[in-house]
Amino acid sequence: MLVDFGADIAATPFQVEAAAVAAEAAGYDGLGVPETRHDVFTGLTLAARATERITLQSSIAVAFARNPMTVAMQANDVQLLSGGRFQLGLGSQVQAHIERRFGMPWSRPAARMEEFIAAVRAIWRTWSTGDRLHFKGAFYTHTLMTEFFNPGPNPHGNPPILLAAVGERMAEVAGRVADGVLCHSFTTPAYLAEHTVPAVRKGRGGSLDGFTFCLPVLAVLGADERERAIAEAAIRQQIAFYGSTPSYRPVLDQHGWGDLGERLNLLSRQGAWKEMGAAIDDPVLSTFAVSGNAAQVAAGLRERFGATVGRISLYTPYPVDPALTAEVMRLLREA
Repeated sequence: MLVDFGADIAATPFQVEAAAVAAEAAGYDGLGVPETRHDVFTGLTLAARATERITLQSSIAVAFARNPMTVAMQANDVQLLSGGRFQLGLGSQVQAHIERRFGMPWSRPAARMEEFIAAVRAIWRTWSTGDRLHFKGAFYTHTLMTEFFNPGPNPHGNPPILLAAVGERMAEVAGRVADGVLCHSFTTPAYLAEHTVPAVRKGRGGSLDGFTFCLPVLAVLGADERERAIAEAAIRQQIAFYGSTPSYRPVLDQHGWGDLGERLNLLSRQGAWKEMGAAIDDPVLSTFAVSGNAAQVAAGLRERFGATVGRISLYTPYPVDPALTAEVMRLLREA
């Protein structure tokens, strides 16, 4: 199990760079960079120039806000700058954001994503081989690549593609066309085992060889009860936020908590954020999050995900001592 560090969701490109340097110095295997308030490739570019060893991953780049050609170019450049240490993590986002925030088309997300990745690979293949670019699909068409615009083969090869998936359809697409799946933090061991893994296996025709499961795990981490109380409040709020999203309802349904999802969605539309966090009781909390000191969290991660997840990170949406997260990493590696 490789242990990655996740950059803060609100990190500026300069803060991503600093996080990458710190993660490499602390001994992490990789850095995952989200895309919320800043362009993910800008931060990854700075991180690539500032580090030498760790893997750099977009976690995620919003695919449908772009097109296959722009993503192929940006990923190719980060792969070049990092010396072959880049992993292209893609995700669809949800319909409201694609249509109303980015002003881009939305339809049949699983089918569109499968074609998107196929188009990116076709573009890379043209650059690598010099063959004519001739990709025609239902959503994307790329049939022009002249020498003037062709960067040629990347000396480090093409980066692996990882696909974010919650639902079974997208997980099956990940198995069929990607090199790994980026599991959402809003998952559980049962949902992973009974839905995500079987869907990926179906997409790959049965074998999981060479395929990577990546997971940022919600963690209530603290050195003492006071620190863990602060962490617990933040994690309850995060679970409530995710649980209010209709797209993530299948995870709650897995555990018979569909009614909770409906209640959280109603509260979110009322702006009742405090009440949402209070709706997450202890059984829900313990199902979605590992809790305790560094040793307890590391043991919980091994027990829940050690047999399945190849790259793991902690999702801690609250202030936490870096020494504690580094201790979790050390214990996981020792195991």
